[in-house]
Amino acid sequence: MIWVYKYDEDFVWQPGEEIPVDLENGEGIPEGYTSIQPQNGLYIAKFDPDKEEWFESATQEYIDGLQPVIQPSEIEVLRQQHAELVFTLMMGGVI
Repeated sequence: MIWVYKYDEDFVWQPGEEIPVDLENGEGIPEGYTSIQPQNGLYIAKFDPDKEEWFESATQEYIDGLQPVIQPSEIEVLRQQHAELVFTLMMGGVI
């Protein structure tokens, strides 16, 4: 018994659609499935049937859009402003 992994008509992996196939009892792998497991870390896994491997099909823009934009806290902003002010004063600058 092996697990097979489903992909759509564009060869994009369909997570959660994996099914067990009993090859020992003559059951075949259905069309639109592969026994090759997609590797971890792919955002949009796409199957290449010629090379029999999965690859990343997501654009860098798409991947970057999934990353949260972390805004500095109020205290972090105040610390940065304080550091810049102290630096300016130490360098003999005028504020």
